[in-house]
Amino acid sequence: MRPTRSDPGDGTASAAWELLLPAASAPARTRGRSLQAALREAVRSGRLAPGTRLPSSRDLAADLGVSRGLVTETYEQLTAEGYLRSGRGAGTWVGAAVRAARPPAHDLAPRSPGAVADFVPGTPDLALFPRAAWAAAQRAVLADLPHQELGYPDPRGLPRLRTALAELLARRRGVAADPERIVVVSGVAQATALLGSALHARGMRAVGVEDPGSPQHDALYASAGVAAVPLPLDDEGVCLEALRASGVRAVVTTPAHQFPTGIACSARRRAGLLDWARSVDGIVLEDDYDGDFRYDRAPVGALQGLDPDHVAYTGSVSKSLAPGLRLGWLLVPESWTEEVVERKRTMDLGHPALDQAVFARFLERGDYDRQLRRCQRAYRERRDALVAALDARFPGAEVSGIAAGLHVIATLPERYGPEERFLTRTAEAGVAVRPLSAYAHGPAGPEAAGEVRLVLGYAHVPPARIAEGVRLMARAANG
Repeated sequence: MRPTRSDPGDGTASAAWELLLPAASAPARTRGRSLQAALREAVRSGRLAPGTRLPSSRDLAADLGVSRGLVTETYEQLTAEGYLRSGRGAGTWVGAAVRAARPPAHDLAPRSPGAVADFVPGTPDLALFPRAAWAAAQRAVLADLPHQELGYPDPRGLPRLRTALAELLARRRGVAADPERIVVVSGVAQATALLGSALHARGMRAVGVEDPGSPQHDALYASAGVAAVPLPLDDEGVCLEALRASGVRAVVTTPAHQFPTGIACSARRRAGLLDWARSVDGIVLEDDYDGDFRYDRAPVGALQGLDPDHVAYTGSVSKSLAPGLRLGWLLVPESWTEEVVERKRTMDLGHPALDQAVFARFLERGDYDRQLRRCQRAYRERRDALVAALDARFPGAEVSGIAAGLHVIATLPERYGPEERFLTRTAEAGVAVRPLSAYAHGPAGPEAAGEVRLVLGYAHVPPARIAEGVRLMARAANG
């Protein structure tokens, strides 16, 4: 395109006019808006720098093949917005109001960049997501969903989904599930935020958390004004003596499969936790994050089924489908329901109705049960592959915890320590791992000299990659 008479060969301005050509070719009824948007973006992006003189409306109209009135209207609109400036007889110029181009969008999703093998726990195999079945459920829901259900939903969730969840949780996890007390949430993180807010409103300023335990609890409860009090574990679960001495009236626990140690809370300790809750008029906050995945026997039922008046139960599809769905559930005692539901209403006016309807259909048709069975087979195979690889490459290594979930605890012999050196060498070999000490809430306890204790996630790692990753880890440790 030739430079305009007002643009004597300036390469930057000429290139900017090229950006306006597609807008000038837009349909007549949208051409004005398109031209304004294109010129506005040229200024924002820096293609037209502050102080650049623009062609006259007559010259630009001739170059673009549009009416002069269209260009005049565009100039007037952008001058009113502050993108351009003009003066009688002085022409039109790019203004100085826009200082910087729009910054690029960055991805802050957690990753292990550059890892040859990634054993960081907490992620399922996202390749197992049932795309065809989920897409079929979406199509069916979009075809049949009544228009009124696209409005603001019940903050607890669609009745159809709460009913389906109640049936699922009662059948698979032994939960005493009343659909009226189920709240559909954006994963366990939102359930934790809701519970923290409810605890604070009842005057509770502290909550007991398992130590070691999920690193998210401290920040989530702190955001609600509730301090996390670390409580030690023994072979049966949370130490009751420490719990009683702490003075808290609420405790978070993962009784089916403790994260990260992998122990299952004993029947005696489960009874003790409930006795404690009754004695202090308190509440147990049960995180059933991977309770469906047990490989050596049927999963132990949820603690909530023993005393629904003193246990709040949370779970999600983050380990069974995908964390990106942001779908979970919170089942609260009857006396807590009203205040938790009101906080959910205030927080976001309810979970997206379309997502809820799709998940409800997915449950009703048995697709979710099929997905759980598929994951169960895959994750059991990968756990077996990891245990076998550790046994072959790290003689004397011990794998502790029950055969369940998406991770194992591996304790390596002292000759592979100290831990800091082991972690450094492993990272240099391109293998991402986490030590058990990374999950401590309080000061780390004394470790045996040279001992290396790792939390190794395997669900998202194919068997061949597991074998290769352990081989690289052993080579680094022995190097």
